Amino acid sequence: MNLEEANILKILVCEQNRRLPETGLVILTEGNVSQISSNRSFIVIKPSGVEYHDLAPEKMVVVDMSGKVVEGDLRPSVDTFTHLEIYKKYSHIGGITHTHSSFATVFAQMHKPVPAYGTTHADAFGQEIPVTRPLSDDEITGNLEINTGRVICEVLDQRHARCVLVASHGPFVFGKDAKESVDCAAMAEQVAMMAILGQYRSPIQEALLKKHFERKHGKDKYYGQQLDHDKI
Repeated sequence: MNLEEANILKILVCEQNRRLPETGLVILTEGNVSQISSNRSFIVIKPSGVEYHDLAPEKMVVVDMSGKVVEGDLRPSVDTFTHLEIYKKYSHIGGITHTHSSFATVFAQMHKPVPAYGTTHADAFGQEIPVTRPLSDDEITGNLEINTGRVICEVLDQRHARCVLVASHGPFVFGKDAKESVDCAAMAEQVAMMAILGQYRSPIQEALLKKHFERKHGKDKYYGQQLDHDKI
């Protein structure tokens, strides 16, 4: 394990976990944020059941890809094995955020995806936010956390998604790093709220949905400040 990188990640992951209550995405001790190391050999994740105002970099937990704690005095989040299942399968995912944010969780509890009604949703997700199938009784009484990761992966195997709702549970949100995953979690909550409050009847036009996502996230994206190196 690269100790220097682990210490840097502890600072970054602590900062992003502390953003969750600041952005209204969690209450009490629920929710968690993690980030994987550059060589994908370990993750840093929030400790289980610790109040957000008590979090500090030295309280973050370093876990290897088998789930073994390799540094830290506290137990890692109960969702650690869910995070690990996702990291093991998708190399483009570098950070994961899980919340029980109110509006997104309403859809998860209804076992319904969040429909794409407008360009705010299109900019962030480019499609509806999908929901997993319910876990079977055997999956629940077996290894709940690993099986939660597996049903998320079932969805991600079928489509590229920046957020997946776990049926009866809540959103798991992905990014290139912890910060991007928290940003995306905030957007997931925003568009879920808009979908519920708006009581819309018609989805956004497919062409508009795709255009707004591609201009921000596609290979020829042109949103934001980007240097044209050919003209420098």
